[in-house]
Formats: sequence, C-alpha cells, structure tokens
Amino acid sequence: MLQCGAKKVNPVEPFVTSLPVAAVLPELLTALKTAPQVLLSAPTGAGKSTWLPLQLLQQGPVAGKILLLEPRRLAARNVAQRLAEALNEKPGETVGYRMRAQSCVGPRTRLEVVTEGVLTRMIQRDPELRGVGLVILDEFHERSLQADLALALLLDI
Repeated sequence: MLQCGAKKVNPVEPFVTSLPVAAVLPELLTALKTAPQVLLSAPTGAGKSTWLPLQLLQQGPVAGKILLLEPRRLAARNVAQRLAEALNEKPGETVGYRMRAQSCVGPRTRLEVVTEGVLTRMIQRDPELRGVGLVILDEFHERSLQADLALALLLDI
C-alpha cells in the first residue's frame, strides 16, 4: 500500500507537483505495470481525484480507457468538470462522465467518471470490461453495497 503525507497546496492549481500523491507517482506507475491491483491511501486534498487521474491518463501504462468511480452523482459531475477544465476542455471530450439518466462522453473520451450503479451495469454487460485499462475506486472508504459489489466483480476480471 502506498502512503502519502499531508501537505498544504493551492487547490486551484491543477498540475501542482507538490501534491502528496506526486511523491509516489513513479512508484505507482511501476506498481501498475506489475500488479493487477494497487491500493493508494492519502489524505483529503492530496490530489487523488483531480491530479492523479490526469497523470495516469498522460503517463500511465494504461491501454484503454480509465474509469474513475465516484460514489455520488454530484461528485462525479464535479470531478469530471474539474478534470476537463484542467485540460482546457469541456466534459465529454477527453474526460467525461456517466450516471443514471445522464451521460456526457464522446468518441475521444479516455477518462470516464462513473457512479457505482453505472460501473456495476458496465461489468454486468461486459464482464471483461473490454476497452478499459484501469478502474480507480475513489472515496472507497465510503462503503456501500454497490461499491463492494463493484470491487468483487472487478477482482474477477
């Protein structure tokens, strides 16, 4: 398990290298090449939701889309908006989101922020998640039946 320490940073700056997760990025990239699952624990504001997915998108050894699981609809939409803004884009371009009754993805979307129900349905429709190279379970400490089910299904892939 990778551990990150707390450090104050300017939350408006999207690509700040002084974020706690920046210190473990090389180790994380190496771990993703060799391990099917990697656990990252870091404090709030460390960059897990907003900085790290973009770094994995740009530098990561990921063949296929990245799915970022956010447990709440509002969080999913806001995180997707923030990630898209960091790339000077609108949601639906490189970064998009999907939730029940609302989808904002396009043919160029490589990072999708999804809710628990959407991820569960995606796995049920395609148990191999073809075209997906990485799934990030954000806010996993907020346990729910759907998140636990998604984890169990992902461990079988």
